[in-house]
Amino acid sequence: MNPIVVILFLIIVGLTLVVTYFAAKKTNTASEFYTAGGGLTGWQNGLAIAGDYLSAASFLGIAGAIALYGFDGFLFSIGYLVAYLVVLFIVAEPLRNLGKYTLADMINSRFNAKKVRAGAAISSITIVIFYMIAQLVGAGALIQLLFDIPYWIAVLLVGIMMTVYVLFGGMTATSWVQIIKAVLLMAGTIIISFLVLKEFNFNIFEMFTSMKTATPHGADYLNPGVKYKMPLDTISLMIALVLGTAGLPHILMRFFTVRDAKTARSSVMWATWIVGIFYVMTIFLGFGAAAFVGQDLIVSTNAAGNMAAPLLAQVLGGDFLMSFVSAVAFATILAVVAGLVLSGASAFAHDIYGQIIKKGNVTDREQMLAARYASVGVAVFSIILALFAQSLNVAFLVSLAFCIAASANLPVIVYTIFWKKFNTAGAISAMATGLISALVLVSISPSVMNPVEGAAIITGNPIFPLTNPALVSVPLGFIGGWLGTLLTKESDVKKFAEVTVKANTGGFRQL
Repeated sequence: MNPIVVILFLIIVGLTLVVTYFAAKKTNTASEFYTAGGGLTGWQNGLAIAGDYLSAASFLGIAGAIALYGFDGFLFSIGYLVAYLVVLFIVAEPLRNLGKYTLADMINSRFNAKKVRAGAAISSITIVIFYMIAQLVGAGALIQLLFDIPYWIAVLLVGIMMTVYVLFGGMTATSWVQIIKAVLLMAGTIIISFLVLKEFNFNIFEMFTSMKTATPHGADYLNPGVKYKMPLDTISLMIALVLGTAGLPHILMRFFTVRDAKTARSSVMWATWIVGIFYVMTIFLGFGAAAFVGQDLIVSTNAAGNMAAPLLAQVLGGDFLMSFVSAVAFATILAVVAGLVLSGASAFAHDIYGQIIKKGNVTDREQMLAARYASVGVAVFSIILALFAQSLNVAFLVSLAFCIAASANLPVIVYTIFWKKFNTAGAISAMATGLISALVLVSISPSVMNPVEGAAIITGNPIFPLTNPALVSVPLGFIGGWLGTLLTKESDVKKFAEVTVKANTGGFRQL
């Protein structure tokens, strides 16, 4: 075990625990637990959003996907970045003006129905679980590589730590852990990108030319089709990535941590610049790993390619840089899973327990206690599932979470804001159709069923041909909401007018 690795890990873990300690002193109410009291500035929340968004899938999964599959791996970077345009122009301002703590609050501003709130909460918790599995798989692979301990122990350690952050520090601790992580991640990525460019004489054209012969794929490495042989598969993946961000509960929740819609927009602008710069640099991470580490070593270390970035850091900068990058990757995972646990716990404690079971008659203390119990439940369930998903690429796992978000949540958000005839039945049918279709199609897709033994969860021929079902499930979500609305006579145009005014003005609070 490398002592440098241990020291850097202890420094980062110690720093985050200190942040949690001080944040716990400021977390006394439900508002402070869920949204840090709405006190973050635009740049702070922008960094926190970037820290929440740049997950293990981004740093570990995309670097590995580009290293193994070239252009097809870079599709993840393109999709994740373009997604912020949807968030900026459609979701950020109305969500901040209409909601309080969760996505269900925003939808319930128009449809005050328990069924709608329950549907939104269930959808959010499902997305959180999928996303959590990805982060825990990445963490398990990373710590297993560095400390040479069994995968299950590594996953358990990360699970315990992330739960501690949420239990004691709430959103304030989670936000500052994410800010610290975003700064460290950008620093590590810039260093590696610089070293990769140095190997190519700081000539990007030379780098691209060299990559044509650097991998077994030859010139095809720089073209689409190495991994995604079907054009429809590529289109389906991009739909999930571009539209999914606008429905992710842990990202949407961040817009409630600022004081007004103007600050929410500023947050997105900050996050977009940080995320954009990072995803451009994933090219250097992936190409560098393919050229200087080699696909054989990448795959032998981790079959899904999740350790490409740490291995590249070791080749270019020795044990110290690998230790630093691995520690940053660990901080990345801790920050994201803390945000995920918090959003899942909020959906249960605020929406299901506080508003449905207790009918709004709940004290801050009861709600915070429920959120802490829910945090433990979400963490334990995710850990158990992650133990069976070790062989899956984390970027792929996250793309499935994006698919569910785009299929179940986005149709309801868009219809709630823009369609005056939309009603309660439409909201329920949109969420149910999108969620069920995404889950069913994933379960019979090549991602889960593969004739090669060990290549997927189930050995057998896939029934549905696309690895990501967004091409089908997203339209089904919108169609479900449309049909559910048209087949029922319920309508409240006056309520829509009220929601429209509030979504655009914040109820005149900003005028």
